[in-house]
Formats: sequence, structure tokens, C-alpha cells
Amino acid sequence: TPAANTRPLQGVGSDTTQNVMSDQADVITVGGVKVIASWDATGSGNFVTRSANAACTYTRAEANGSSAGRSRLLETLTSGNARSGCLDWARSSSAKGTFTSGGPASATSMTWVPFASDSSSVVVRADGGLPRSYTLAEIQSIYRCQLTPDIYPVLPQTGSGSRSFWLTTMNITEAQISAGTYPCLTGAGTTASRAYQQENDARALKTDEISPFSIGLYNTQAAGVNSDFRGNTVLAQVGGALPQETTEGFPIARSLYNIIPTSKIGTAPWSTVFVGSSSSLCTSTATTIKNGFKPLTASSTPACGDTTSQS
Repeated sequence: TPAANTRPLQGVGSDTTQNVMSDQADVITVGGVKVIASWDATGSGNFVTRSANAACTYTRAEANGSSAGRSRLLETLTSGNARSGCLDWARSSSAKGTFTSGGPASATSMTWVPFASDSSSVVVRADGGLPRSYTLAEIQSIYRCQLTPDIYPVLPQTGSGSRSFWLTTMNITEAQISAGTYPCLTGAGTTASRAYQQENDARALKTDEISPFSIGLYNTQAAGVNSDFRGNTVLAQVGGALPQETTEGFPIARSLYNIIPTSKIGTAPWSTVFVGSSSSLCTSTATTIKNGFKPLTASSTPACGDTTSQS
């Protein structure tokens, strides 16, 4: 909305957490005033985060995904950059250690602040013949091209935090994909676009393909809470565990983060909204649950609002 670019905390990044953070932006206030602006990773049209600065205009593509959000935040924190001051935080669906190299160089420290957890499975077409239950080892074998062309693995788009998390879970690196170590991940023998799609969007999935999907997002899309991008797919069991957010110890799980400048940990409104288990985001649990994710607590690992993960 036009008023969003007047809020003090401007953020971009992960597709996975765009809905939960947009909803949190509507309910979290400081002194009765909304302070968060969370710009979607996808959609039409450009957006402006600071109306007084024309350089603070972004296309959706350049701010789509956790890596892009991190890079845009680094950009705005880099002295002398035209976009200095345009952003204040970034959404990240993967931890600091899963990011590949890239982005603008900066000596600025950033902190990955966790607030929720999610699990991931793979989806298959409901009208296809692929199995609906796998072990983690079987999924890893599929993504290492050991079972193709019977089962074709699909990845999220480059720069996605979900992609970084998934490759780490599969024990695969971007360098290996670039080198052709796993040809089924580069579209070899078919169209190159077949191996990549927008994360958590299975509408174009084919009957011989599998793709990772956030369980939290899948279930909220099924419930009509969020826009439905599941297509004609079903979530698969992994290691015998049902793909539900209530399943404890699901084999493929991750924490969800927001990235803030380390220098702002003790400064409001960053400290008020993001930092510590009593922060606004850590206590706004109903909105997190509504969006299909598990709120982290003070006793979680990592703890909600923890600030020890720094670049």
C-alpha cells in the first residue's frame, strides 16, 4: 500500500516467509503504529521503499528470494551506495551457513534472527504414478541423478533460500551443478527450464517430476489461507513421517529467519520487533501458526529472537 513506504522497517527477501511477514506487518505495532513493511518476492510492478529517494525503487525479480534479500540489504548498508538507507531488514528461509558466495562486498555485520520453524517434503502429481513415500536417502539419490529419468528432480529458482537449504540437505553444491556433476539438475536431455521453478509453486510439475515444497505453505494453501500454487500435487511422506507441521522430528526441517544489521540489535524498533523471546515477532504466535509455521520459543534450538548467528 502507499503508506507502507513510510514505515521505519522496510524489508524484502524470501518467498517462503513473505505471507507470514506481511500478516505480521499488519498486526505488530509500536506505540499503536505499524512499523514493518514487508514487500512480496513475486507479483507485478516495481515498488518503492522510501518515497523521498528514487533510488529506492526495486523490481520484484531483484528482491526475490533469501539470497537476493541479503544482497539488497548489504547494498543498502554499504557506504556510498545509491541505495544506502533503502532497506532495514531481509527475510531468509535458510540459515547463514547455507548461503553461497555472491552479493556486494561489505564489512557490515548482519545477524540472522530466528522466529519460526518449517519442514519440507517433496510433492508429486496426484494423477501420476510416482511413489508418495520416500526415505531421505532415496530423495538424495534422486537429486544426485541416480534414479533419473524414471524420476526427474526439480529445484527452486537460483537465489532462493529454499534452494540453498534443499541443496545442503541433498549434500549438493551449486559448484557441482555448474560443473555438470549432476546433469539432471541442469536440464540435460530436455528443456533447461524443466529443472527450475519458483519455490513452493508446483502448478507446472509433470507426472515424472518431484519438487521440494514447504509443508507449512502447502497446508495453508490447501486451507485457503494463502494463494494456492500446489497444482494437482500431494505431499509425500519422508521416512514414514506424515507431512504435517504437527509432526515432531520430521526428517527435513529448518528454522526461518529475519536478517537485521548487527549494529541495530539494541536499537528500537529493530530490538522491539525482532530481538529476544519477548520481542513483538516472538510473541505474535497466532499469526505465525495461522501461516503454517511453528513459533520458536525461548527454549527452542535456536531460541526465538536469538542474535548469535552473525556474518
